[in-house]
Amino acid sequence: MGRNRQTRHGWSRRTFLRRAGAAGLAATALPLAGCGDGAGSGGSPFNHGVASGDPLTDRVILWTRITPPAGMEGDVPGTVTLAEDPALTVNPRTLAVTAEAARDWTVKLDATGLAAGHTYYFRFSALGFESITGRTRTAPANTDRLRLAVVSCSNYPAGFFNAYRFIAERADLDAVLHLGDYLYESGGQGNVGRAHQPAAEILTLADYRMRHAQYKADPDLMAAHRQHPWITVWDDHESTNNSRRDSAGNHTEGDEGIWQIRKAWAQQAYDEWMPIRLPEPGNPNRIWRHFRFGQLLDLWMLDTRLFDRDDELGIGDPGNFAPDRRLIGPAQRDWLLSGLETTEATWKVVGQQVMFGQLKATPLPDLGIPVAALADLPIPLFASGEGLTDLYANPDQWDGYQAERTAIFNHLADRNIDNFVVLTGDIHSSWVMDLTPDPENLLQYNALTGSGSLGVEYVATSVTSSGFDQLENAPQLANVLRLLNPHMQYVEVTRKGYLLLDITEAETVGEYWYVSTIAEPGGSEAFATGYATARGARHVTRLPRNRPTVPRDNPPPLAP
Repeated sequence: MGRNRQTRHGWSRRTFLRRAGAAGLAATALPLAGCGDGAGSGGSPFNHGVASGDPLTDRVILWTRITPPAGMEGDVPGTVTLAEDPALTVNPRTLAVTAEAARDWTVKLDATGLAAGHTYYFRFSALGFESITGRTRTAPANTDRLRLAVVSCSNYPAGFFNAYRFIAERADLDAVLHLGDYLYESGGQGNVGRAHQPAAEILTLADYRMRHAQYKADPDLMAAHRQHPWITVWDDHESTNNSRRDSAGNHTEGDEGIWQIRKAWAQQAYDEWMPIRLPEPGNPNRIWRHFRFGQLLDLWMLDTRLFDRDDELGIGDPGNFAPDRRLIGPAQRDWLLSGLETTEATWKVVGQQVMFGQLKATPLPDLGIPVAALADLPIPLFASGEGLTDLYANPDQWDGYQAERTAIFNHLADRNIDNFVVLTGDIHSSWVMDLTPDPENLLQYNALTGSGSLGVEYVATSVTSSGFDQLENAPQLANVLRLLNPHMQYVEVTRKGYLLLDITEAETVGEYWYVSTIAEPGGSEAFATGYATARGARHVTRLPRNRPTVPRDNPPPLAP
């Protein structure tokens, strides 16, 4: 199972990746502790670590899971102690919590009454045992600098989560942003000795809960969760491949149940197992929400998948330009546009799933690239023989929902909104680009100076998920894509890791850090390149001397 089916219109994002040399999302496994099967080694019920998330100035979500002893069916009482030092001795307070059986014995507490921009440490207790100590941080009421790690697409059987380990070791981060595909729904077998549990594609509430439990038991993911607050949003694989409002590419109605029920189960498990604060309590259908970090940054986390997405259409389908076509939908779009217009923050940042900027696979007239050479590249446009017309390569992205993107572009231009930054995951590769309505229109946009750009986009590579890296001529493909898309300043399609954002009043810097391996635990990480957008500039430039930014001095200590 774990099929990468095309949509009913014959196209999907996975089709694009597969035709570009992507291997299927196969899987293998490690033993899974917990999931209602009794407490783990030594009897401790804290098999899945601790986590925190959705920091506001006065509160943050604290999370754990209490695995009940074999045979226990009821709720499990416990406590969490929160303090200002790793030993939990400075201004400690202890709060009662309950691991409810109806919520798979997960615990989620919105700890309130906290100081803004402050680091806290916490530890859960239950059934006579204590959890590991966690570390979290509230959002600042005022700040002149933020450091954020940005990640996406962490497929367990595809490799080891080494990027998470290096993120855990960065003591000066304010938060981690996960842009989706936190887990994968597929079954199958991988090649690094890590298999999904359950072994088959997940379909039921019990399946989704077990898969979340397996990911949370990974030591590198556990380390990153315990050291930093996370702000997350789902993509498609948290439910199934190419999921949307009314259907999914990887769902056979009837044989695999009813889509609306399966989607609801996936959303319920996500709410239970992730340190997320729902904007509308009891309504897991809405996770798009807003965060403020003083006057420096406003962050909008969008849902481009489950809330109001129409089905994908094919390459060249005129329906991609229909004025009523939905990716985020009117309610979410109006909320975003209103926020962009009224915010007083310097930087307006959007965290979301699929590439916002244009991705074309047609050559410009003056490139001189022979058609025969392009036809050998695994780009779906040429593989399908549709000819050299002005077509977008992947309608699963905003390219397939042109009207909503145009509405955002028009809003930015009409309201003269600057310092607009889009953060993206999904495509398992790294991209940096200017955002402009028509990159090929020399009267609107100058690729050499960035004039005419309305914002910038940083696309984070995957933690492990495969894609273009399976292609022998991947560097050639990256070079061709750069040539065909003049607004793109950086394209790297093979390496895994994370994006580090360093944000000040003067500029936002995006740094690409890659791990040396995902084939085994450990390895090393290295800075590859960085791009900055200066306040008011609306376009990206490569960092001078291409050196990383300097970490903060004397950050609060990591949890022991």
